[in-house]
Amino acid sequence: MSSQQRELCRVRLAYVVSHPIQYQAPLLRELAADSAIDLCVFFCSDFSMRAYRDSGFGAEVRWDVPLTAGYRSVVLPRWRDTTSPGTFAPIARGIFRQLARGLDGHRFDAVWVHGYSTVNSLHAILAARALGIPVLLRAEPWLQDRRRAGWKLWAKRAFFTGLRGLVAAVLPIGTRNAEYWAYYLGHRFPSFLMPYAVDNDRFAAGMSAASPELRESLGLQAGRPVILFASKLQQRKHCDDLLEAYLRLIQTMPADTQPHLLIVGDGEQMQALRTRVEQTGASLVRFAGFRNQTELPGIFALSTVFVLPSRHEPWGLIVNEAMACGLPVIVSDEVGCAVDLVQGGANGFVLPARNVPALQDALRAVLVPGVAARMGQCSRERIAKWSFAEDRNGLKAALAFVTRLPVGADGDTIVTRTQEEHAASTL
Repeated sequence: MSSQQRELCRVRLAYVVSHPIQYQAPLLRELAADSAIDLCVFFCSDFSMRAYRDSGFGAEVRWDVPLTAGYRSVVLPRWRDTTSPGTFAPIARGIFRQLARGLDGHRFDAVWVHGYSTVNSLHAILAARALGIPVLLRAEPWLQDRRRAGWKLWAKRAFFTGLRGLVAAVLPIGTRNAEYWAYYLGHRFPSFLMPYAVDNDRFAAGMSAASPELRESLGLQAGRPVILFASKLQQRKHCDDLLEAYLRLIQTMPADTQPHLLIVGDGEQMQALRTRVEQTGASLVRFAGFRNQTELPGIFALSTVFVLPSRHEPWGLIVNEAMACGLPVIVSDEVGCAVDLVQGGANGFVLPARNVPALQDALRAVLVPGVAARMGQCSRERIAKWSFAEDRNGLKAALAFVTRLPVGADGDTIVTRTQEEHAASTL
């Protein structure tokens, strides 16, 4: 096939998402650079491009990484804007018109929508359906993420019965998400794994930002292990459980071997955590506050183990980042990525949520000399196979399936699988 023929086979893809997201920007740049994909992203708001107050962090946030560079994008006009996306905000205008207009005068071949529970995502799905454009759907939920009343579950099943006829395929972010789609849409509904990933290479390379100056600014003593928590200090993240496990742990250790606990982030639990530390006199706990994306690799590099003891955590991309930087990870069984990324005893531990004694035991096991280094290397090897390359391949397979176009004309082998086949291969 000639280069001209390959160009004619490029798939014109529209992506509709709430706002520019720091985790997604590098993936979108990589997809835009793929010779088989002609991508245009439609944002329903641009609030994240400016400084805004993040309710979860309880602080003003201005991201220090490029959010829209390297790919084509359009910010849609809005009836209603917000700085905290929800079901009814922001409300964008012109989604149907933009999809009908197409790309450079040509019809879109597919529409990829992130989420299904907002006015904008439903608008995009219905608009694409009216225009006869197949829809790919990606979202985060899994079946055990939180309890719901019986009537809500009935309503949800009814909703998905209608949604099933509007969507051509789904893009699971991992095993638990794949099980969610299978439950609500059926085991044979077309499904293509597009794993939740981060820019592994950037985080690994950014570890060089670790320095004696950074260590000193964080108040970390050289030679002491560092237990790291880095996330929003929300109640559901349960940094308080980690603090209690840490306090119990250091009571069993000689003073000169006790680790630091480094808490990175801000939010509603901050004052309670500080008060607890003051009450106990734990002199090796450090609060670093909110830290931006470019600062995190250096902090990971100074740390020994990363812990995320959350409840109701759909995925936990911070775990990907820690693994890319070669850290063992300890997570609760309610962190969505646990099934796919954490192998107990190999690169970390998966513990029952809210189980402080189990968390204490896991911390003790990781801090045995030599264990963290071995587990960290396993983390690097495991996350290397959970990357943007897998995202690109999964998306291209889905596009080939729903458009019947030779998306793999550049030499890739396109393999399509049903949800049932995907579940069998990942369990």
